[in-house]
Amino acid sequence: MSSDDVKTYLRSLPAIRERCASVFKLAEQGKLDWFDYQPDKLPHVVRYCTSIVERDYPNIDSIPPHGRWRHFGEGRIAAVRSQWNARAHHANTRTDSLEEARSLVDLFIVSVLLDAGAGAAWTFNEPDTGERIGRSEGLAIASLHLFKAGLFGDASSVRAQALQRITPEQLAQGMQVSPSNPMDGLQGRAGLLKNLGDTLASDQHGIFAGAGGGGGGGADDASHRRPGYLIDYLASHPSTTRDEHDEVQIQLSTLWHALIVGLAPVWPTEGRMHLKGESLGDAWSCHALARELNIDQTDPACVVPFHKLTQWLCYSIVEPLEKVLGWQVIGKEAQTGLPEYRNGGLLIDLGVLVPRPALYQAGSCELKGEGGGGGGIPTLKPSHQAVIEWRSLTVVLLDRIADGIRHQLGLSSSQLRLAQVLESATWKGGREIAKQKRDGAPPITIDSDGTIF
Repeated sequence: MSSDDVKTYLRSLPAIRERCASVFKLAEQGKLDWFDYQPDKLPHVVRYCTSIVERDYPNIDSIPPHGRWRHFGEGRIAAVRSQWNARAHHANTRTDSLEEARSLVDLFIVSVLLDAGAGAAWTFNEPDTGERIGRSEGLAIASLHLFKAGLFGDASSVRAQALQRITPEQLAQGMQVSPSNPMDGLQGRAGLLKNLGDTLASDQHGIFAGAGGGGGGGADDASHRRPGYLIDYLASHPSTTRDEHDEVQIQLSTLWHALIVGLAPVWPTEGRMHLKGESLGDAWSCHALARELNIDQTDPACVVPFHKLTQWLCYSIVEPLEKVLGWQVIGKEAQTGLPEYRNGGLLIDLGVLVPRPALYQAGSCELKGEGGGGGGIPTLKPSHQAVIEWRSLTVVLLDRIADGIRHQLGLSSSQLRLAQVLESATWKGGREIAKQKRDGAPPITIDSDGTIF
C-alpha cells in the first residue's frame, strides 16, 4: 500500500471497525496493558440498556437517531426555523427547504465543533428561560444563541469571514465563561472555529463553495463560503441518484468523504499521528497492537482511527438531510458507535471493562464518589494508551450491545439502527449510571483540549 492509500484507509469508516476489532481480539486474549475484558458482564449491560429503551420508548419507531438535534431540544429548533421563515416573509422572499437545510447544517457543524466536554463545573444560563444547563445540552443551547446573535455570520447562516475573526474572548463572553463558571478547552474550541473559517475560505475541494463557486458573495468571494453549502455539493455529486419515486438518494460514503477530507485542516496537528507530514486526525498508535504485530509504534499498521467528532458531525447532518429535504441516505450502517466517555463509561461502570490498577496510578486522581481504584477518578490525556484501548473496545462492544438489544426486543438492524441504540440506550445509560455512582462524572476523566471529545 502506498502512503496515500494508507492515509485514505485510515480516514475510512471500515478502518475504524477493523482496527478496533484487532485491539478487541487482544482484550479477549488478555493482552492489553490497561483493561481486562469480562464477557460474562455483557448480558447485564444488554438487559440494563434494553430496560431503558422499554421504559422511554414503548413505540420503537419513535426513537430518534443520535445527533446534535436532540441536544437543542425539538422546541428550540422548531422556533428558530419559524424565525427564519418569518424573516424571509418580511423580506418578501421565502425560505425553501434547501436553504433551511443549509442553515441547519451551518448551525450543527459549528455546534459540534463546540461540543467537546466542557467539564462538570460549566453551565449556560439560558436568557429565554433562566434555566442553567450544563454538558452537551448546555453547549448546544449556548451555540444556538451565539448563532442567532450572528457571531458566526448572520442570524441564519455561518460565514467563513466571521469565523476567521472569532477570538477566545468573544467565545468566553458568549458562553458565559468566568472564574466561577470555568470551561475546559475554551482555547481549543475557538481555534477549531477559526480553523473552520480558514478551511471554508481555502476549500481546495469545492465542497463548501456553493452552486456558484464563490459562496453567494460573488464568484471570487471566498469569505462568504459556508458549511451549509455541503448540501449543494451532495446534491450535484455524481454518486447522488433518484429512485423510482424521484426521491433523492445520497451515499453516506460521499458525505463521509466530504467531511473527513473537506474538514481535515480544521483539526489540530500538534500531538497527532502524521503520515508523510500530514496529520491523521483522531487516530492513534496502539502500543499493545504494535507489540502483537512486532512492529514499531510509529508504523501505520498499529494506528487505530476513531474520528469521533467527524462521526458525530456525520450522524448530526444526516438528520436534516432526511427530515427537512426528504433525501434518503444510503449506507448509514457504515458508521460506528461513538468512542466517548458516556458510551465507554457505561462499560466500566457495569463491569464489562475493568481498569487495571496501573491505570489509577497513571492519572492524577480526584477523590469523588465511588470511582474505581480506591475511590479516585483518574485524569488522562486523550493520547494515553489507556484511553486508546478504552475507545477501541467501546466501538466493538457498542455493536455487540446493539445486537443484544435487538435480540431481546425481536428486532432487526433495519428496525433498530445503531444511531437509535446510541440515543435511546448506551449514551443515555452511560449518563444515568454515572449519575448514580459519581453525580454524573465519568469513571475516567479526559483532560480535554476541546478538539477530540
